[in-house]
Amino acid sequence: MWLIAIVLFGAGAGAQAADLGSAPSGEVPIIFNDHTVYAKPDTLRRGRVLAALVKGGQIYVPLRSMFEAMGATVEVSPDGKTVTAEKPGGSVSVTLGKAEVVINGESRPLDVPPMVYRGVMLVPVRVISEGLGAYVQWVPEKRVVVVRFIPAPIPPPPAVIPATPAPTAPPTMAPVPTPTPTLPPREYRGFVEAAVYAPRSYNEFSAGEFCPDTYIFNAAYLFKHSPLAVKVDYRQDAYVTSDNATDAFANHFTGFATIDGGFAFTSVFLAKQSTFDARVEYEVAAPRIYVGVGYLKAQNNYGYPNLSGAGLGIEKLPDMRSGINLFGSIFYYPTATGTYTVDNVLSPNNGVRYHQQYGITKYDIGLALTSRRLPVYLYGGVAGDHYGPNQNAPIGQTHDGPYIGLGVKF
Repeated sequence: MWLIAIVLFGAGAGAQAADLGSAPSGEVPIIFNDHTVYAKPDTLRRGRVLAALVKGGQIYVPLRSMFEAMGATVEVSPDGKTVTAEKPGGSVSVTLGKAEVVINGESRPLDVPPMVYRGVMLVPVRVISEGLGAYVQWVPEKRVVVVRFIPAPIPPPPAVIPATPAPTAPPTMAPVPTPTPTLPPREYRGFVEAAVYAPRSYNEFSAGEFCPDTYIFNAAYLFKHSPLAVKVDYRQDAYVTSDNATDAFANHFTGFATIDGGFAFTSVFLAKQSTFDARVEYEVAAPRIYVGVGYLKAQNNYGYPNLSGAGLGIEKLPDMRSGINLFGSIFYYPTATGTYTVDNVLSPNNGVRYHQQYGITKYDIGLALTSRRLPVYLYGGVAGDHYGPNQNAPIGQTHDGPYIGLGVKF
């Protein structure tokens, strides 16, 4: 076990900045003003040490003990997840499991979220430096973390007019300047994405034909200081219909089942289908896991009904941290419905209106390769939609395949 001393110096203390080195590992006691820090800093009770925790190269400290030692007032939200420390000129708020700190109303990202360890809220050590103006320095050769904090000077009481001239007040030493940390880019609030898509199509016109002229477009916006987000998803599938019939003149045709229960032929053609859905989502878990409602519109270029309907789903938005980030979604629209009128004088059902209905499932899963320093990122995965026939639908439909594209976060 490594020994870490956290020492609070008064006005006038100073030190040269040093290479922070590599953090130790394990659970370590905290020493504060030559005494062990306990649940109540003004009470010394041996054997009840509140330990700091070093995990994954990060140093965590107990938030309440450290902030109260600096003269801050600490309050906890009714649900016990959000802790706010306030003192004149500054406020700090953190939420359990959320990798951000709100300093004077401004949200800043954290490398790791606060955590609870043995019933005590622990925060990354840099929260105490950026939150209330302390200066934190890691001295690796002594296994020591030094915290320098200079409280605001207390104004003197009103002077009583003396009979003799008042003595000259001693000069007040200027506080040690707090170095301005280099902050990472702020948390993203939205993104726009476009990708090429390579699915295969299975429906009454296609028996697994490849879709060469196909793409996906996505955009999302996350509301600041709110669990709400909105997203739109657009996909187009384009494919040449199956060549499954030839006449005596070597003309090629596509045979297909019709909505009214019959069978017909048409010349081979380039079919296009698209789905567009808009979603309103609510964050239910970290990191960035949402449930939502959506409204879908499905269209085609071959005269079959355009479908529309509402649905529900779940979505994991990318975290946009440096490296590889997982994302995915699945939404189900149980009653996507459209109306079709038979317009064929040779058909016994000419002029008859049909209500066509599918249960449509749209899904998407992939990875995003991002950098916190760059707005542009690479992403890819597998997406698809499945049409389950409910009413007057010749057969089910499936469009599934991989995609790759570029996104821009903001």
